[in-house]
Amino acid sequence: MNGLVELASGAGAKRWLVTGSAGFIGSHLVEALLRQNQEVVSIDNFATGHQHNLDMVRAAVGETAWSRHRFVEGDITDAQTCLDVCRGIDVVLHEAAIGSVPRSLATPLVTHATNATGFLNMIDAARLCGVKRFVYAASSSTYGDHAQLPKVEHLIGKPLSPYAVTKYLNELYADVYGRCYGMETIGLRYFNVFGARQDPLGAYAAVIPRWVDEMLGGRVCTINGDGETSRDFCYIANVVQANLLAGSTTNPGAINQVFNVAYGESTTLNTLHSLIADALHANRPELRIEPPFHGELRAGDIRHSLADISKGRALLGYSPQFTVRAGLVEAITWYVNNLATH
Repeated sequence: MNGLVELASGAGAKRWLVTGSAGFIGSHLVEALLRQNQEVVSIDNFATGHQHNLDMVRAAVGETAWSRHRFVEGDITDAQTCLDVCRGIDVVLHEAAIGSVPRSLATPLVTHATNATGFLNMIDAARLCGVKRFVYAASSSTYGDHAQLPKVEHLIGKPLSPYAVTKYLNELYADVYGRCYGMETIGLRYFNVFGARQDPLGAYAAVIPRWVDEMLGGRVCTINGDGETSRDFCYIANVVQANLLAGSTTNPGAINQVFNVAYGESTTLNTLHSLIADALHANRPELRIEPPFHGELRAGDIRHSLADISKGRALLGYSPQFTVRAGLVEAITWYVNNLATH
């Protein structure tokens, strides 16, 4: 991730807790905070995160910065563990979750344990430990069957998957903790995040790293449906910016709110396939990329997704710098250098 993502103007040094720090997004947050001379505690149970993500952060920031980081291997489904890591913390960036709509349909209890019970453990531990602010990863899946485009934060529909239920539940708990206990919470509804360190492997891998891996290996990519399904793909640097702003903003109007985190541009899966192929050819001109196979639509998926990001612009100062095209250009070099083909 090129460039330095900064905290809100006037923000001083704080002690941050990043949950899910060995994951894709969490590891980028740890890296960005260490580059900003912050103190960081982080936790992961390696259920979906990887030690090599933390190793990459350490190599990227250097030993001096890394010395301001303390890692705890632990599980947020254990309430005592959550209390232990929240002591002395100013700001929590809560990323730990079991992602994926299909995974939640296959194992709803596993999803609920981490995303619902684990979330409640974390926010209550933050309350008990006097944490100043609790920023958490919400999800665009919360919009459910609400058809309006672009998606605006105050209009949602019925959830379409167990994963979406858990993410909406997080928002409800955060709102109640703000009202009942005076906590400062900010929810960030992520739209289809992508970038370096995103895992391409497994049945529930995100579409961009999975397709890159398949193209590099000469395999055919599967597009679910006719390919005109669209998403608002958001490069990781935009997400890091939103988190650092949410954790450090001094605008009282931003507190106890939920914000869309996206670029605000819709891309169909057919277009995405072409963009990835073009970006890969720029790095590997000799690569032969097969035409995609069109399969069935996935259960629980919505047809179109596009974010209105005006609320985040106005209250957080959120200003995403990377379109999906620009993000892919930056990410593909990392993918080519780091993804082993199978």
